[in-house]
Amino acid sequence: MDPDLFGDVPDGLTGRARAFVRAHGVKVGVRHAEDHRRWWLERDVPAAVVDRMAAHQERRGGLVLPPASRYEGGPRHLAADSPEGSGSGGWWFEAGTQRSSVPYGFRIGPSGEFGIRSDRWVPLRATVEGWVESLAPARHASLWAERIVKVTGDDVGGVVPDGFEPVPEARGLADTWWRGADSPVAVHTGEAEALPFPRGRTALVSSGSDEWGLRGGVEDGAGRERRERAPAHRARPARRPRDGGPGVAGDNRRRLPDPVRRRGDPAHRGSF
Repeated sequence: MDPDLFGDVPDGLTGRARAFVRAHGVKVGVRHAEDHRRWWLERDVPAAVVDRMAAHQERRGGLVLPPASRYEGGPRHLAADSPEGSGSGGWWFEAGTQRSSVPYGFRIGPSGEFGIRSDRWVPLRATVEGWVESLAPARHASLWAERIVKVTGDDVGGVVPDGFEPVPEARGLADTWWRGADSPVAVHTGEAEALPFPRGRTALVSSGSDEWGLRGGVEDGAGRERRERAPAHRARPARRPRDGGPGVAGDNRRRLPDPVRRRGDPAHRGSF
């Protein structure tokens, strides 16, 4: 096991996701996909699919990240295995093993999507990097949000207020991240679509997020890293968050609206 990933973080991640992986990720030993190439080719798995599996293993194989808030934590670790599919319908392969018993597996789809598959394939994120990116703001919110409200079922449909924008680096499909001026919202519909289980639709609405939690150092629409600017007024010394992000000034908190609270429905007020 490698507990120090400072120089071994997968490419294609924002600064927030890289900091998250460095602070909380470890790598465990896994067999290389090339060790099974001949066995898969003999069973009519296309060479191009084996190439994709080998690339996944080379880039992310053995990566262990903290549990996700949904999907019983997500994959225990990332590793390619179990290709399945056809020439007409495309090919999937295992993205990583489950942490616990769930009625679906974690798969990488024909176009590189990360998702879950039971009897039905539901892509959650457009890329595996999108899955990693989605874990980073969730971890930050769990440590630093003033409040997190959980909304389920049909109420999820109205939880994202007008004017909120999608978080592009999360590459949302069935699952999405949204952000407003100071409130990030995570919407999860994958299990509801895959099982099907309408009550499985879930949204987590955070209040009190800072700039790092909202944007992670990424310029709007450009995908460029940006430097965190110190506040113009004097603030108390910054605290270093445990998720690897920049310090949070103790007196630099703004009053933060809670989009769910404005709905006025007591059913939306339970804490998560």
